[in-house]
Amino acid sequence: MKRLNGVLIEVLAPLALFYGLRAAGVDQLLALLAGAVIPVVTGLRDLAAGQRIGGVRWFVLGAMAVTVAGSFISGSPRALLLRGVVLMAALGGFLLVTVWARRPFLYEAARTVLDQDKQRTWCRNWDDHPPFRRLLRLCSALWAAACLLDAALRAVIVLVLPVDAVPLAELALLVVTLAALVIVQRVFGRAFLRRHGLRLDGVEVTPVAAAR
Repeated sequence: MKRLNGVLIEVLAPLALFYGLRAAGVDQLLALLAGAVIPVVTGLRDLAAGQRIGGVRWFVLGAMAVTVAGSFISGSPRALLLRGVVLMAALGGFLLVTVWARRPFLYEAARTVLDQDKQRTWCRNWDDHPPFRRLLRLCSALWAAACLLDAALRAVIVLVLPVDAVPLAELALLVVTLAALVIVQRVFGRAFLRRHGLRLDGVEVTPVAAAR
């Protein structure tokens, strides 16, 4: 829950700050920069509290620094808005690479949110069930394709829509992308395992006959 609240703050707070400042008559670029400061502040807060900042957070902060610098050089708020395109495209590329790695993204991502007992079950699933391994690789590829498509649509949004409409449109696109991914993955995953005589019971893969 704490992690979810942190994500919501980093997503919604910049949006609220941007539209609040715009309503107050603040320049578009300055309003966007004010919202971009929030992830930096939360990152510095975590460092001050002695928490470890993962590679994803460092990548986000690095991409933000590059786009902020680009916006200052060009003087265009659209250059700053392109950070979302860069992040989603890079994430899609990373997910695609993990499809052929020793462990795909979705395997490792699930482990980070599971307790130790469930992690051991998750590892057994991977070791004992080849269809489960194929499913996680296929779903990781699905996430990669969705992120790359999201990046392409995000680029169109940034370049075509009025600047003031872009942050809200990007949030709507993110919600649609994530909802579609969760639904498709759930339906496809269940059908894939069922074709191989398996089902996912909580975090444990079991034969269908044994699950009845």
